[in-house]
Amino acid sequence: MSAYDIRSAVRPDPDQPMVDVANYVADYRIESKEAYDTARYMLLDSLGTAMLAMKFPECVKHLGPLVPGATLPGGTRVPGTSHELDPVQGAFAIGTQIRWLDFNDTWLAAEWGHPSDNLGAILAVADYLSRKAEREGGQPFTVRDVLSYAIKAHEIQGCYALKNSYNRVGQDHVILVRLASTAVATAMLGGSKDQITTAVSHSWIDNGALRTYRHAPNTGPRKSWAAGDACRRAVTHAINAVYRGVVGYPSALSAKTWGYYDVAFKGNEFQFERPFGSYVMENVLFKISFPAEFHAQTAVECAMQLHAQVAGRLDQVEKIVIETQEAGVRIIDKTGPLANYADRDHCIQYMVAVPLIFGRLDASDYNDDIAADPRIDALRGKMEVRENPQFTKDYFDSDKRYIGNSLQVFFKDGSSSEKVSIDYPIGHRKRRAEGIPVLLKKFEAALRGHLPAHRVKAILEATADPAAFDAMPIQRFLGLFTL
Repeated sequence: MSAYDIRSAVRPDPDQPMVDVANYVADYRIESKEAYDTARYMLLDSLGTAMLAMKFPECVKHLGPLVPGATLPGGTRVPGTSHELDPVQGAFAIGTQIRWLDFNDTWLAAEWGHPSDNLGAILAVADYLSRKAEREGGQPFTVRDVLSYAIKAHEIQGCYALKNSYNRVGQDHVILVRLASTAVATAMLGGSKDQITTAVSHSWIDNGALRTYRHAPNTGPRKSWAAGDACRRAVTHAINAVYRGVVGYPSALSAKTWGYYDVAFKGNEFQFERPFGSYVMENVLFKISFPAEFHAQTAVECAMQLHAQVAGRLDQVEKIVIETQEAGVRIIDKTGPLANYADRDHCIQYMVAVPLIFGRLDASDYNDDIAADPRIDALRGKMEVRENPQFTKDYFDSDKRYIGNSLQVFFKDGSSSEKVSIDYPIGHRKRRAEGIPVLLKKFEAALRGHLPAHRVKAILEATADPAAFDAMPIQRFLGLFTL
């Protein structure tokens, strides 16, 4: 084995994973009807979730210009507001809206994440460029173009997540939002393969955000704007690569001592289960019924089923046993005082207690007024959370991608509820026929909760026919969300 010469200034060829991303974004033609159909629902669901977030002042305060007054007439619009921003800050705002309530789509594997987070960058760049093209007589992006880029962003983030665990080295999953958004945003700006590779190299050199803000005892609302921050950084890298001609760093991953592998990934190279295609969009998980961390979705569904049996006997409860996947134990099994909204929507005990008591779990149920109900912490104190090895096995099975949970309530008189077990939630691919009508109701209700009636009517009409919707210029569609 030859020794590595740290003194050598010979510039190597770009690392293959960066080249593979550039080739995929630039060359791959998406043929899957299922991917496009799912992407269309993903777009609606994400914008609906963004409108739901507008009820929360902590979200809204992040959505304007970074510096007061730094607006850009003709720039990126922020849905549900009157803001017009540069595309970098617009990417942050849109990404923050979509992610705020933990109610957009999800991908679970060795790494976890929310691929529709990438819409922060995609919609910001698309709106900015399309409005510019409209003014200058150019060709704007259509909704179909946006769906194509979203499918590719989903695929990059999701395929990296299948076998590479960034959380195991303490890094947050938004590192993959930045990667995917950087690649597609560079292509949207007209970047070449070399420029995509350059931008991606800068994304890796950024290293990753720590997961500190997602875990006790530091859980906090940064987790709701972290993806927006990744989108903002991604658009910066894309602009620098295409408009500034910055230099790339070919061994950003593999450079000895200084590269990402050695610095952050314990010297390991990335592993991949499959080549890039459209697998992730086809199999993505929708959060339809509950704004809850996804490992708990079926646990909440179990609790909803048991509500009628338990709600009238809360003072008689002896013990509650929750069985979940290993990832669920590691992420959301949380004891002790819960300090804020972000703590509560990442606590499986809290997310089970609320539906057992009230028969619901809404975004407002994480607020301080609901959390002050002493019955919630009383039930939390009686809960045991255990790993079910079969749930863990099915979670990693590429043909299943289940997210199973079971729930059983035991009473002081020796009786117990039935043991309710659910392998996959309504947002799973295997429940698409059941889930899509519910998703569309969620979308319409979200619009009606924030936008004027005439805008809601126009949006529903625009999205009713898939072919006509796909052909619609994206700036026209996003304009329907502007106040």
